[in-house]
Amino acid sequence: MTVQTETLQSQLNLQIANWSILYTKLHRFHWYVKGPSFFTLHTKFEELYNEAALVVDQVAERLLAIGGQPVATMKDFLETATIDESANETKAAEMVASLIQDYTAINSSLKELANLAEAENDTITNDLAIGLIEKIDTHIWMLSAYLEA
Repeated sequence: MTVQTETLQSQLNLQIANWSILYTKLHRFHWYVKGPSFFTLHTKFEELYNEAALVVDQVAERLLAIGGQPVATMKDFLETATIDESANETKAAEMVASLIQDYTAINSSLKELANLAEAENDTITNDLAIGLIEKIDTHIWMLSAYLEA
């Protein structure tokens, strides 16, 4: 396959960077969550970081398939990402609220990626982005419901 536009490659690298930061953040939350929701959130955070790892690999392999080069260092992730790795969250509700904010930002960038891929007739990348949007919509809904309890 030929190399897609720089913009499409940049958008895929943005996803790799954001999901990599999210992966690290979810691990931190998994390790440091405390309180009455420990068992629920400890398990959920593990589920989410495992998913994030799979997404990073899937997006990187897609980028390689279209002739791009995935960002692959922590330095690159931090320079490219639009979500923050902040470590200010110490309470379970703060962790969940931070994840809602991150997933919302990632969702917005995925919509841009889907539109760009569609404009470039890249149905595979478009399908990838739309599938991730569907997953994230569910995560946002569930995490938001948790905070309403």
